[in-house]
Amino acid sequence: MNSILNISAYKFVNLPDAPALRDLLHGWAQELELKGTILLAGEGINLFLAGPADAVRGFVTRLHQDARFADIAPKESWSASQPFKKMLVKVKNEIIRMDHPAIQPAAGRAPAVSAATVKRWLDQGVDDNGRPVVTLDTRNAFEVDHGTFDGAIDWRIDKFSQFPAALQEHKAELEGKTVVSFCTGGIRCEKAAILMREVGLDSVYQLEGGILKYFEETDGAHYHGSCFVFDERRTLEADLSASDLAATKI
Repeated sequence: MNSILNISAYKFVNLPDAPALRDLLHGWAQELELKGTILLAGEGINLFLAGPADAVRGFVTRLHQDARFADIAPKESWSASQPFKKMLVKVKNEIIRMDHPAIQPAAGRAPAVSAATVKRWLDQGVDDNGRPVVTLDTRNAFEVDHGTFDGAIDWRIDKFSQFPAALQEHKAELEGKTVVSFCTGGIRCEKAAILMREVGLDSVYQLEGGILKYFEETDGAHYHGSCFVFDERRTLEADLSASDLAATKI
């Protein structure tokens, strides 16, 4: 029986009090006996939590009481066992490292498109204005190897901080196309979409909620394989269940 609720969420928002928040959120998680990872930085929050549904949702309810996090809407999936070994809350320089300080999503994000819209565009092969659509995978190469959108552009980066250089090298490939950047949960493709717009690409979008939201809201059409996740489930199928391969490794 899948009785463990797994959530992931992030938000780019100014958090000058990140160190104090670390202690507060760690205390809540310990009290509710949750496990997972919460990353905090001056630019925002990125969290992955798992536990009994009442406890996980209780944590989210408390988080929503802070006006800065009131609109956080976690992506949910279920598992039969706890996929994390411990509870970690860390303060970092960035909640997703890009090493490009000029990119500040809290100051304004790139346009996002819903899972349903992306599916429709991929069905059509063009966007609503008739421009050819390409998907750009912003994840690391080993993640892409587990699964990605059919025909997705993959620059074989080993870490996200390599993305800016890869963009400069391959920018010409994207010109004249509608580019949909995507990643596991939305955080990397949000920074990537902003950077692409800053270098002059004028038709760039991010997939709202990433692959996990796409799985949640569609039948997974146009996606081949599974989605790598950074916990003991290892990979998730389009129905958000852990893959058979993952089950053998836990």
